[in-house]
Amino acid sequence: MKICFIENTKFKYSFYDKDKPFLRGAETTLINLSYNLSLLNNEVYIFNNCSKKLNHKNYFWNDINQLGNSDMSFDVAISNGDINLLNKVKAKKYFSISYSVQTIEKFIRKNQLFSYLRNKPKIILIGKYHKEKRNILTRLWGHDFLNLAIDNNFLKSKVNIDINELSNQAIFTSRPDRNGEKLIKIWKEKIISHKNNIKLLITPTSEMKDYKKINIFYREMKDQLKLIDDIKNSRMMLVPGHKAELFCLAAEEARELCVPIVTLGIGSLKERVVHNETGFIAKNEEEFAKYTLDLFNDNDLCVHLKKKLYKLRNSNNWTKSTGYFLEVLKK
Repeated sequence: MKICFIENTKFKYSFYDKDKPFLRGAETTLINLSYNLSLLNNEVYIFNNCSKKLNHKNYFWNDINQLGNSDMSFDVAISNGDINLLNKVKAKKYFSISYSVQTIEKFIRKNQLFSYLRNKPKIILIGKYHKEKRNILTRLWGHDFLNLAIDNNFLKSKVNIDINELSNQAIFTSRPDRNGEKLIKIWKEKIISHKNNIKLLITPTSEMKDYKKINIFYREMKDQLKLIDDIKNSRMMLVPGHKAELFCLAAEEARELCVPIVTLGIGSLKERVVHNETGFIAKNEEEFAKYTLDLFNDNDLCVHLKKKLYKLRNSNNWTKSTGYFLEVLKK
């Protein structure tokens, strides 16, 4: 099958940037999904704001501006986020991977309507919560799902669930605007005041306030291996969730590395965590603080959860996910 992906991020990146910290979920998804489709003997082309071209057997990365000078046609064209990009290419079938909750008003305001009516794409969603929040009129020509997975570096990483390896550190690796301030507030008012020999590692913000007095520190934004080490060296992941969070790869990364999660279950986080199995879903801020302190204070509880998580390792990977998605494209 001849498959083309199109996207137009403002920043440059390509397959060669796959481990860089500036990539978000949509970009890492594009890299992993497109590459694994090529491994299944498909001819795969990616057109984007390309930082470095790639021409390797049946796998190609090129600048999106090349599409205007090309007569190429494809079996399948997939837009990564923006339906308007489908106007740039000829294909037998059109799909659009959605990473947002779009009301009808926003759908029209973003000028998606004309391309939607013209190309009639099947909309690809990334979870049940996503389906619940996306208006049915914005998926008139059908919808299906893409099971997001995480990079192989997480799958291959060795983890230790020994009680002696437990740290006094919690971590938050989501974007700061995904209720990072709410987490800091809970930590300051309800957690650190009850136990002062613990610390929280958080994603840097543009303001970079000094939180050292309440044992909050900013994590270093280096490569993916550094991120993996930071997660593995944490006793738990604290992630309240956010209404705009449609999947939360951060939670999936923690699960694979056997790090329990405490969440308020906002947005898709209620799908990412199995209460009392892979972490805790708190009903309010008080419960969130209680579950956090329980995990800090009770080594046996922490190891109990880590053992359950260990049994789930490699249950979700891009090889499996891409195989399922290829069947979606063939329907």
